[in-house]
Amino acid sequence: MIVVDSSVWIGWFQRHDNEQIEKLRHADPLRIFVPDLVLTEVLQGARTDSDARRIERELAIFGPSTICSPTLAIKAAENYRALRRRGITVRKTIDLIIGTFCIENGFSLLHLDRDFRPMAEHLGLKLI
Repeated sequence: MIVVDSSVWIGWFQRHDNEQIEKLRHADPLRIFVPDLVLTEVLQGARTDSDARRIERELAIFGPSTICSPTLAIKAAENYRALRRRGITVRKTIDLIIGTFCIENGFSLLHLDRDFRPMAEHLGLKLI
């Protein structure tokens, strides 16, 4: 499965064109996974309520799912501390949760966010 981060979806909905959006365009829709936290981030950026409803409808086909459980929250905190010991601070807790979810479930991540690179380098996050 491929988790698509909000950093890619935002560019998608703004009709940007870059390598990551091109990868999304060619991805098998049946392999795309949209976490609830990504849905929240994307909807927060909608300019109007009607834009938010349209985005929600478009992302609904990927069946957004809840990803954070108490077990995952503990693992995400462990990952944060592991990176901090190396002098790396992940800026956004949501990114840490998304990255940890991908690591724990063997999912790949399609993103445009620098917070995920240290997770790939030091924690085994698979990036596309």
